[in-house]
Amino acid sequence: MEHPIEFFSEDIDFELENPDQVADWIATVIEQHDQELVNLTYIFCSDDYLHEINVEYLDHDTLTDIITFSNADIEGTVEGDLFISIDRVRDNAQDLGIAFTDELHRVIIHGVLHLIGFTDKTEEDETLMRKEEDSSLSLRKF
Repeated sequence: MEHPIEFFSEDIDFELENPDQVADWIATVIEQHDQELVNLTYIFCSDDYLHEINVEYLDHDTLTDIITFSNADIEGTVEGDLFISIDRVRDNAQDLGIAFTDELHRVIIHGVLHLIGFTDKTEEDETLMRKEEDSSLSLRKF
Protein backbone atom coordinates (compact mmCIF):
# COMPACT_ATOMS: atom_id res chain seq x y z
CA MET A 1 0.00 0.00 0.00
CA GLU A 2 1.36 3.45 -0.92
CA HIS A 3 1.40 6.07 1.81
CA PRO A 4 2.48 9.68 1.96
CA ILE A 5 5.04 8.65 4.60
CA GLU A 6 8.73 9.15 3.93
CA PHE A 7 11.84 8.21 5.89
CA PHE A 8 15.15 10.07 5.57
CA SER A 9 18.48 10.22 7.39
CA GLU A 10 20.01 13.63 7.90
CA ASP A 11 23.52 13.59 9.38
CA ILE A 12 23.90 9.87 10.10
CA ASP A 13 24.02 6.65 8.13
CA PHE A 14 20.76 4.95 9.12
CA GLU A 15 18.19 3.00 7.18
CA LEU A 16 14.86 1.96 8.68
CA GLU A 17 14.14 -1.76 8.50
CA ASN A 18 10.84 -2.70 6.81
CA PRO A 19 9.87 0.87 5.83
CA ASP A 20 6.78 -0.26 3.87
CA GLN A 21 5.46 -2.31 6.79
CA VAL A 22 6.22 0.52 9.22
CA ALA A 23 4.33 2.96 6.96
CA ASP A 24 1.35 0.59 6.74
CA TRP A 25 1.35 0.26 10.53
CA ILE A 26 1.51 4.05 11.06
CA ALA A 27 -1.39 4.53 8.60
CA THR A 28 -3.43 1.88 10.47
CA VAL A 29 -2.89 3.66 13.80
CA ILE A 30 -3.96 6.99 12.26
CA GLU A 31 -7.08 5.38 10.73
CA GLN A 32 -8.00 3.78 14.07
CA HIS A 33 -8.10 7.27 15.59
CA ASP A 34 -10.47 8.46 12.83
CA GLN A 35 -7.85 10.82 11.42
CA GLU A 36 -6.85 11.36 7.81
CA LEU A 37 -3.21 10.88 6.89
CA VAL A 38 -2.00 13.74 4.70
CA ASN A 39 1.79 13.52 4.88
CA LEU A 40 4.49 12.45 7.33
CA THR A 41 8.21 12.93 6.96
CA TYR A 42 10.52 11.15 9.40
CA ILE A 43 14.08 12.42 9.65
CA PHE A 44 16.50 10.16 11.51
CA CYS A 45 19.45 12.08 12.90
CA SER A 46 22.08 12.35 15.65
CA ASP A 47 21.79 13.78 19.16
CA ASP A 48 23.73 16.87 18.04
CA TYR A 49 21.42 17.53 15.09
CA LEU A 50 18.25 17.15 17.18
CA HIS A 51 19.73 19.19 20.04
CA GLU A 52 20.29 22.10 17.63
CA ILE A 53 16.64 21.92 16.52
CA ASN A 54 15.51 21.73 20.15
CA VAL A 55 17.48 24.87 21.06
CA GLU A 56 16.67 26.83 17.89
CA TYR A 57 12.95 26.12 17.52
CA LEU A 58 11.76 25.13 21.00
CA ASP A 59 14.27 26.97 23.22
CA HIS A 60 14.99 23.70 25.10
CA ASP A 61 18.66 23.06 25.81
CA THR A 62 18.24 19.31 26.34
CA LEU A 63 18.68 16.04 24.50
CA THR A 64 15.49 14.33 23.39
CA ASP A 65 14.52 11.31 21.31
CA ILE A 66 11.90 13.01 19.11
CA ILE A 67 10.68 16.43 18.08
CA THR A 68 7.41 16.61 16.19
CA PHE A 69 6.24 19.55 14.11
CA SER A 70 2.62 19.53 12.99
CA ASN A 71 1.91 20.94 9.54
CA ALA A 72 -1.81 20.14 9.63
CA ASP A 73 -4.12 23.02 8.76
CA ILE A 74 -7.35 21.06 9.03
CA GLU A 75 -8.70 19.38 12.17
CA GLY A 76 -8.80 15.61 11.84
CA THR A 77 -5.78 15.44 9.55
CA VAL A 78 -2.28 14.24 10.36
CA GLU A 79 0.60 15.99 8.66
CA GLY A 80 4.03 16.73 10.03
CA ASP A 81 7.78 16.40 10.25
CA LEU A 82 9.21 14.10 12.91
CA PHE A 83 12.89 14.28 13.84
CA ILE A 84 14.22 11.24 15.71
CA SER A 85 17.64 10.95 17.35
CA ILE A 86 18.92 7.45 16.68
CA ASP A 87 21.61 8.04 19.36
CA ARG A 88 18.92 8.72 21.98
CA VAL A 89 16.74 5.77 20.89
CA ARG A 90 19.76 3.43 21.04
CA ASP A 91 20.78 4.68 24.53
CA ASN A 92 17.19 4.51 25.84
CA ALA A 93 16.70 0.98 24.50
CA GLN A 94 19.92 -0.09 26.21
CA ASP A 95 18.92 1.63 29.50
CA LEU A 96 15.46 0.00 29.38
CA GLY A 97 16.86 -3.39 28.39
CA ILE A 98 14.66 -3.65 25.30
CA ALA A 99 15.32 -4.19 21.61
CA PHE A 100 16.39 -1.11 19.63
CA THR A 101 13.63 -1.72 17.05
CA ASP A 102 10.92 -1.85 19.72
CA GLU A 103 12.08 1.45 21.22
CA LEU A 104 12.36 3.02 17.76
CA HIS A 105 8.81 1.95 16.91
CA ARG A 106 7.56 3.35 20.24
CA VAL A 107 9.20 6.70 19.45
CA ILE A 108 7.90 6.66 15.85
CA ILE A 109 4.32 6.13 17.05
CA HIS A 110 4.74 8.54 19.99
CA GLY A 111 5.23 11.35 17.47
CA VAL A 112 2.16 10.27 15.51
CA LEU A 113 0.08 10.22 18.70
CA HIS A 114 1.18 13.81 19.39
CA LEU A 115 0.01 14.77 15.90
CA ILE A 116 -3.33 13.04 16.58
CA GLY A 117 -3.72 15.15 19.71
CA PHE A 118 -2.33 13.18 22.65
CA THR A 119 -0.02 15.01 25.05
CA ASP A 120 2.30 13.92 27.83
CA LYS A 121 2.60 17.08 29.91
CA THR A 122 0.88 15.74 33.03
CA GLU A 123 1.22 12.38 34.77
CA GLU A 124 -2.33 11.50 33.70
CA ASP A 125 -1.62 12.45 30.07
CA GLU A 126 1.63 10.48 30.16
CA THR A 127 -0.19 7.37 31.42
CA LEU A 128 -2.74 7.67 28.61
CA MET A 129 0.08 8.22 26.07
CA ARG A 130 1.85 5.03 27.25
CA LYS A 131 -1.42 3.11 26.97
CA GLU A 132 -1.92 4.42 23.41
CA GLU A 133 1.68 3.57 22.51
CA ASP A 134 1.26 0.01 23.81
CA SER A 135 -2.03 -0.36 21.96
CA SER A 136 -0.44 0.94 18.76
CA LEU A 137 2.60 -1.31 19.12
CA SER A 138 0.29 -4.32 19.47
CA LEU A 139 -1.01 -3.59 15.93
CA ARG A 140 2.37 -4.28 14.30
CA LYS A 141 2.20 -7.20 11.88
CA PHE A 142 5.96 -7.50 11.24
